[in-house]
Formats: sequence, structure tokens, C-alpha cells
Amino acid sequence: MTNLLLTFYGDDFTGSTDAMEALTFGGVPAALFLTPPQPHHLQGRFPNLAALGIAGASRSMNPAQMERDLRPKFEGLKQLGAPLVHYKTCSTFDSSPEVGSIGLAADIGQSIFHSPFVPMVVGAPVLRRYVAFANLYATVGDETFRLDRHPTMSRHPVTPMNESDLRLHLAKQTRRTVRSFDLLALAGNDEEIDARFRALLAERPDVVLFDTLNDEHLAQIGRLIWRKAQDRPGDRPLFTVGSSGTQYALIRHWQRTGQVSAPTSFPSPGPVDQLIVISGSGSPVTAEQITWAAHNGFTTLRLDAPALLDPSTAEGERNRAVAAALEVLKMGQSVILFSTQGPDDAAIPAAKRRGAELGLEPATVGHRLAEGQGEILRTLLRETGMRRACIAGGDTCSHATPILGIYALEAICPIAPGGPLCRASSEQPHMDGLEISLKGGQVGKADYFGRIREGR
Repeated sequence: MTNLLLTFYGDDFTGSTDAMEALTFGGVPAALFLTPPQPHHLQGRFPNLAALGIAGASRSMNPAQMERDLRPKFEGLKQLGAPLVHYKTCSTFDSSPEVGSIGLAADIGQSIFHSPFVPMVVGAPVLRRYVAFANLYATVGDETFRLDRHPTMSRHPVTPMNESDLRLHLAKQTRRTVRSFDLLALAGNDEEIDARFRALLAERPDVVLFDTLNDEHLAQIGRLIWRKAQDRPGDRPLFTVGSSGTQYALIRHWQRTGQVSAPTSFPSPGPVDQLIVISGSGSPVTAEQITWAAHNGFTTLRLDAPALLDPSTAEGERNRAVAAALEVLKMGQSVILFSTQGPDDAAIPAAKRRGAELGLEPATVGHRLAEGQGEILRTLLRETGMRRACIAGGDTCSHATPILGIYALEAICPIAPGGPLCRASSEQPHMDGLEISLKGGQVGKADYFGRIREGR
């Protein structure tokens, strides 16, 4: 595919749609595939892509699972011939040596791509994520927190962030040297920045982490990365790791040089009468959105998480939830089916206890819950013929979405940064063309579900 500028693998589904959103609405035709694309898909529905991604779930995998999943995916992306291949991480960088190791992903990628160095861009100002002197910050409401003091990420149930200096965080996951190209290095004109960058690369670092506070930083970073990618042979793409800040950096540079032009408008798909939402997010942001929805035309139905985990009770709980949701939909209401509401919900320790009793690893608890929620959503869409839905929660999206039988997504309408409304492609007629949002826990304002329903 000679027209490709960039390919990427997303470590979860919400992060993957975030990257696709940045590309699409920045003027780069892009599609996100749930599995490596087949030739007939690319030649038929997607003949003119400039960027292509594969949505993965490595953020919730252990090292052995990551090895099995990433190697063939990276090899497949390498064969597509784009000058850049990106391992897309969450902008909050939550990971550990045991689960979703970003350092291990860098090691696996370098064993395949052999880049002279790995550029790492994590800051994404549009998402209110910032890196300053290698420390990661994220804004909640009107307050910006260092990641190790963030009200949600410091308490993540699987990978709590207890270190905001990303160099130290990565040192627990890889032996590769990580050097920072900081705010002071990014100051000045192009010639001064280039000289500092050459001096840094002369020290032969394995990974270069870029500070990012604003769009000017992004444009400079995009310029530096794109120039290095163009210096590589056609069969040796530059391998990069980081958030959708990578996409935003490249787009800022491509727009400045006239290589791409941002669309001037994004037509709304219009409202729908009813919406189905499935949520497994424990974020306080999603909790506030559920509360808003309960007062604005949605009925909220709590799922019994321990019952969904247990094979002896899972089918009965799914059937109960489907029946209850169908009754709500018959009355003309929208519905939200949720397994937890906020980080302090008693359902979280209850699910962990039941998972331990069943002998499940902590990450597997989330997988099994999400798959059960995916089956509930699939049944409801089949029974009702509804054409718009939303899944909330990063891990929930990663493991529920494949249950729906979708093979690709395209961003069609910006709703909130990182959470666009997408159009699905499927071999199943009732799923083909489904409009769906995959929302990360931290994404969106209080009325997010209302905006999805209204298509605005």
C-alpha cells in the first residue's frame, strides 16, 4: 500500500479510536481494523487509506500474551510498507512489568524494526495530557495532576500509576536507555532544535521521550520524527511508541508543509430516538456521565458483576439484563447497563473476590466481564435492530467490541476528544453500518451519552 503514511497498533480499543480520530479529522484518511485487514477489505471498501490501525488489547495482557499477540501484528504492519509504525499507548501510560508492559512492547518492536532509536510522544494537549521534564500530567475538570497523584490513575484497579517520571516508570519494564528531549531543547528556531537533537542522538539512546505542552511542541516533534522516518529504507520503517500525541505531532507538521489539509466540517449523522450504552468503566468521569444520563431520558440498569463472572450463573444474568433492557426500550427510553459506577463502587471488590474464588487472574476478571457485556449488547442490537450504541471503559471496549462481529471502524463525527462516533463495517448485515462510540473512562463531559444520542 504505497499511499500509507503511517500504520499503528493500539494497545486497547478506545486508544485505537482516539488515534484514528486524530488522523481522520486532521485530514488523513484512516480506518481501524479489529484484526489484520484482508486484501478484499482494502481493495473494496478502503482503497484510498493514508493510515491504517489495528485495535488490540495488549494493555491488559501479561508478557507471554503480549509476545504471542504483538509479534505477528508488528510483522503484518511492517509488510504494508508505511514509513512509520506506531505502537499506540494510552495517554495516561498506565502499565506495569506484569500487565500491559510498554517497555516490553518497545523491546518486541525493536526486535522486528531495528529503528536507530524509538521516538516516544505521550503528551497530547487536545486530551489535556502533558509531559514536562519527562513527568506526565493529566487534567481533570479544572485541575491538572501529576500522574502519581491523579485521582483515578493513581488508583487504577490493575495498573495504578505510582511514578510520573516516565523514564523511571519504563526502567521497570525494559533495560533500554530512555533520554528526554525536554522543553528547553524544544525552544528556539529549527536550526537550534536540530542541533540539540543531533547531539542527543549522537549519544545513541534507545528511546527518546519528548516533552509536550502545546501545539508548537507537537509541530516540532512531528518534523523531527517525520524527517527521520523519511531517511529510512522503504522496507525498514521507523518504529515509534506513545499516545495519539504521535498522530497529532505528525499531523501538525504535515498540515504546515501542505502534505495534508484538515476538513473544514464534519456533518452530523443526526439524532436517534434511543441509545444503548454498555459500561464497565470505574472512572469518576463515567460515573458522572451515568448520573447525568439517569436524569436525561436514560434508564440505568445495574449488572451483577459476580454473577457475570461465574460460568454457572453468567447466562442467567445475561438473559435477565437483556429482558430488563428490552422492557426499557419498549417504553421509548434509552438504556445504560453498567457493572460499576465510580472507583469506590462496592461491585469492584465484589467482582475481585468472586474472581479469586474462581481462580481467575485479576486481568481475566475484566476480560470475562467485558465479554459478557459484549454478548448482552450483541443480543440487544439483534433483537431491536437499533443502529447506534456506545461502550464505555477501555478494557470493556477491548473485549466487548470483538463480540459484535465488526471488522473495521471509521470515525464519522467528533463528539469529545478521544471519543468519536464511528461507523462499523461487518460481514453481518445487521451490524454493517452500525454507529458506535468506544469511550475511555476519562473521556467526555457529563452529557457525553446525550451527545452520542443526538449525534453532535
